Amino acid sequence: MHFAQYYLDCLSQASYLIGDESTGRAVLVDPRRDIDEYLHDAEAAGLRIELVIETHIHADFLSGHLELARATGAAIAFGEAAETGFPIRRLRDGERISLGADDDEGVALTVLATPGHTLESICLVIREHPDDEVPFGVLTGDTLFVGDVGRPDLLSAAGHSPQDMAARLHHSLHTKLMTLPDATRVFPAHGAGSACGRSLSTETSSTIGDQRRLNYALQPMPEADFVRLVTAGQPATPGYFAHDAALNRDGHALLEPGPPPALTLDEALAARDRQGAAFLDCRSPAAYTRAHLAGSLHTSLDTRFAEYAGSVVAPGTPIVLLADPGTEQEARLRLARIGYDHVLGHLPDPAAVLERTPALARRSHRIHYDELPLPASELPEDHAPGIQLIDVRNPAEYEAGALPGARNIPLAGLAARITELDPARPVVLYCRSGNRSVIAAALLEAHGFGDVCDVAGGYDAVAAGVG
Repeated sequence: MHFAQYYLDCLSQASYLIGDESTGRAVLVDPRRDIDEYLHDAEAAGLRIELVIETHIHADFLSGHLELARATGAAIAFGEAAETGFPIRRLRDGERISLGADDDEGVALTVLATPGHTLESICLVIREHPDDEVPFGVLTGDTLFVGDVGRPDLLSAAGHSPQDMAARLHHSLHTKLMTLPDATRVFPAHGAGSACGRSLSTETSSTIGDQRRLNYALQPMPEADFVRLVTAGQPATPGYFAHDAALNRDGHALLEPGPPPALTLDEALAARDRQGAAFLDCRSPAAYTRAHLAGSLHTSLDTRFAEYAGSVVAPGTPIVLLADPGTEQEARLRLARIGYDHVLGHLPDPAAVLERTPALARRSHRIHYDELPLPASELPEDHAPGIQLIDVRNPAEYEAGALPGARNIPLAGLAARITELDPARPVVLYCRSGNRSVIAAALLEAHGFGDVCDVAGGYDAVAAGVG
């Protein structure tokens, strides 16, 4: 058997190539949109990708099933409950996919219908030989993670409450996955940092036995307690999730690789003024805060670039990149991975442009916590006239400890809630370490807030007494 995990750190996303070396037949599961690495590895191993399987309709990235189907002729498969805008093979609960010469030999995958994260979610049990008592492993998609389970609230707007989905998830976990032998390896679709769960591990694989013992959501408890547990404290949903889920379900344009064209400053300004293009500064937070183009948004390639970009730039918005020389192609690719294809071009060497045009440059305002205009004990709990202190971390982070008087508006939901803030009053933002607060400050400045600053070092620095 050929088995390979491909883990994309910047999206905390895993995909898998499974093949039978005796026949050369292979499947690819949950692929990302840039597919060259898969094609290269399959060719090197003498494998033909015959089937592309999606464990569910993804919301956090744009999948590569259409790109792979074009490149290889492979069929596309989803769980039986999936409804798509393109032809698919529907995989039934209990169905076996054989990669051997016949059904009685060779590598085989067994489909488990596991609704809960989504209605069409499936898991895939992998056996090197069809009669192996202990499977090689199970691809758990977004049903089971290492240290967590899939969030059940992403479909609540589609007529299914989080509580209903959580009950389905409980049934899927305990009647399907937890019946597998303890030695079965667990290979999830995501790891730490993903917004598809609450407390995912940095480990990218585990075993059923370890998860049975260590995963908080799999400990013995009544179903009602499980439902309450997994529906509480989930991270805010990034604004692009609904957009990506629709494209993955209905179909999308195929990825066209290549660097974005270079633009002059005049061309970039014209794109902003005439087409409503967003200036997206991809440089480091330090470079951005030191000097940036007035009105530009920010998310660094050193962080979760695509996810944060999808939280501050509305889907379909034309984009002009402001990136360090040589990084513009990486920025464009990472935006394409979440379906943000409308990149008009990039402004070469933005630092040099800012030096030549100081009238267009702005400097971010960062303060230390002890520089706030009121002592911590006197910050207004009801946000009466004075500063607006905003914690842009996720709800679970906020609930674990926050600055006195702070209001929680997670970065992922800030764009939709800007009208809750008063642009005539000062705004002070903070996160855990200072990265998300810079992104949030840029968003507010771009929306006309004139007095915005963030707390250097974030909550961690304040808690350690150095912020």
